[in-house]
Amino acid sequence: MLKHILLGATAASAILASGGAATAQSARARPAAASAAKPQLGSWGVDLAGMDKSVNPGDSFYNYVNGTWDRTTEIPADKSSWGGFGVLRDLSDQRTRDLIQDIARTGGPAGSNDQKIADLYKSFMDEAAIEQKGIAPLQPYLARVAAIRTRADLAATLAWANRTGIGGPIRAGVQQDLRNNSQYAIYLGQGGLGLPDRDYYLDTANPKFADARTKYVAHVGSMLRMAGISEPEARAQRIFDLEKQLAQVQWTRVQSRQVEKRYNPMTLAELKASAPGIEWDGYFAGTGMGSAERVIVSQPSAITGAARLLAEAPLDTWKDYLTFRTISASAPMLPKAFVDENFAFYGKTLSGTPQLPERWKRGVGLVNGALGEAVGEAYVARYFTPDTKAKMDELVQNLIKAMDVRLANLAWMAPATKTRARAKLAAFTPKIGYPSKWRDYSALTVVNGDAVGNLFKTYDFEYNRMIGKMGKPVDRTEWGMTPMTVNAYANPLMNEIVFPAAILQPPFFDPNADPAVNYGAIGAVIGHELSHHFDDQGRKYDPQGNLADWWSAEDISRFKVGTDKVVAQYAAYEPIKGSRVNGELTLGENMADLAGLAVAYDAYRMSLKGRPARVIDGYTGEQRFFLGFGQVWRTKMREAALLNLLTTDPHSPGQLRPNVVRNFDAWYKAFNVKSGALYLPPEQRIRIW
Repeated sequence: MLKHILLGATAASAILASGGAATAQSARARPAAASAAKPQLGSWGVDLAGMDKSVNPGDSFYNYVNGTWDRTTEIPADKSSWGGFGVLRDLSDQRTRDLIQDIARTGGPAGSNDQKIADLYKSFMDEAAIEQKGIAPLQPYLARVAAIRTRADLAATLAWANRTGIGGPIRAGVQQDLRNNSQYAIYLGQGGLGLPDRDYYLDTANPKFADARTKYVAHVGSMLRMAGISEPEARAQRIFDLEKQLAQVQWTRVQSRQVEKRYNPMTLAELKASAPGIEWDGYFAGTGMGSAERVIVSQPSAITGAARLLAEAPLDTWKDYLTFRTISASAPMLPKAFVDENFAFYGKTLSGTPQLPERWKRGVGLVNGALGEAVGEAYVARYFTPDTKAKMDELVQNLIKAMDVRLANLAWMAPATKTRARAKLAAFTPKIGYPSKWRDYSALTVVNGDAVGNLFKTYDFEYNRMIGKMGKPVDRTEWGMTPMTVNAYANPLMNEIVFPAAILQPPFFDPNADPAVNYGAIGAVIGHELSHHFDDQGRKYDPQGNLADWWSAEDISRFKVGTDKVVAQYAAYEPIKGSRVNGELTLGENMADLAGLAVAYDAYRMSLKGRPARVIDGYTGEQRFFLGFGQVWRTKMREAALLNLLTTDPHSPGQLRPNVVRNFDAWYKAFNVKSGALYLPPEQRIRIW
């Protein structure tokens, strides 16, 4: 909730868990180095064959850099999108599969990480055993829901659903206190929708949303029918109607972006008074937070509205709702009919993906989500070189220096604010490649042959790890992504930027590529994450990482002049007819692209130390810098996935992200841009950082 991420959160691992003991030696062996240290893309880091030089860069810089690639590349049948991120994710999955299979062949002592990795993967891959068991493994969980008789039972069952990954209309969790990040706090937030966002329920103008609603009701009915639930169609409609009522009381994603509005501490007595529809004592006892005296409510009106529905909606409707959510959460571990139906809706309808990924890919996703750092330790040992880490460390430090110069020279920021901003930057903790301390899995039990049980055990393990933080010092070594994740993030509470090992590969970073390309690619990513700490939400965290007002009113007013321009510029883009980019929702990420590219360009120029950049294959250093940036955002998306992204994601579509170059004088000069769809007169170019 608090992290700013380079790409949509859905790209990250589903579950973040822990790891500890060493994995099998066979899994740790590093492949022999290539005999010739050459870039993986082209002769200096850019795939020139993927360009379309017939395109005027001023009309579409994306197509100029990626046009031939875009025209000749098909999205794989099991993907909703494809591009640089997708290629690396596939590579990461294949490498992880090799590691898991190595571990599975040798196994390990009972209770070891190797045993857990092997048995979790084997249990999922044994499709014949899963088919033979049918839904019998799910029956104890369905019986838990069926046993609800009173509203107090409902509260206790919602608490159980919260801790087992089933979820519900109220989400309870533990994370750092926004205003005192040296301690942990309990947070309550909205949740419980089966469709991606409240707009899917409430937007009556878009026919695609109407179609999704119709198919969702049919999907719910199908899942209930296959589980042997009577009157599935009628129950499905009641479930949808209840979820629509939940959607009506929930905050929009734009509202939820305002971090200070999500900080609403209450005593338990105050919570009971503001949201009296749920038996809170029983709920907190069931969540393992029974000693709670204070909670922070993220969306107060949504929690009040959900509590009212918990008191007023028929108990049988809530039982139907939790029955479906239990089946849906378990679907990947159930027989093929459930897997196929689940994919038909969430994969095909909502993402436009025609083909279910191969089972091994889904198995790798399961293991990465549940035992990510245990696998990650082996992944790093085999695939992440000390040379890559050293060069990345150097790049990060150069970007921090360039950002410091930018902050020092800002004309619109007051001197006192600049001093504190530079102090905040100086306190940054870059985390590169992998954690300094691997997590401990000793409390997790994995049983070979129990696919459904293992799923819920991993959820329960991660939940217990989370609530176990209460009352303890904050662990500042913790990572929010595994080393195999192709992404990056900034965490303002920790005052850190984090780059997992798997993203530190071409097209983002190649230690053998031309430095200009690396600065334009991974340099812009580094700058992107650095700048998140100073964007419209990140600026609300002080140099110690606490939510606080430390900018003057004049600073904020001048800053808003610039951010309003960013909102307007991106809101003009219409990737799907009738569906525009939400400029307010994507503001932070668009600003980070703007600032990240500026800081990366400065760092590149600083790296030259006053010497002119050499020309390679007719391309100047500045051109290679911008080509490296544009190449990173190769993206093709299916329309359903694009609609989902435009509705739910704080990131603009990848194919639009190179458009940020239209605000940079250096880009106009590098490619002699004097006209075109992207052209902006100098006075209209956005200059914040």
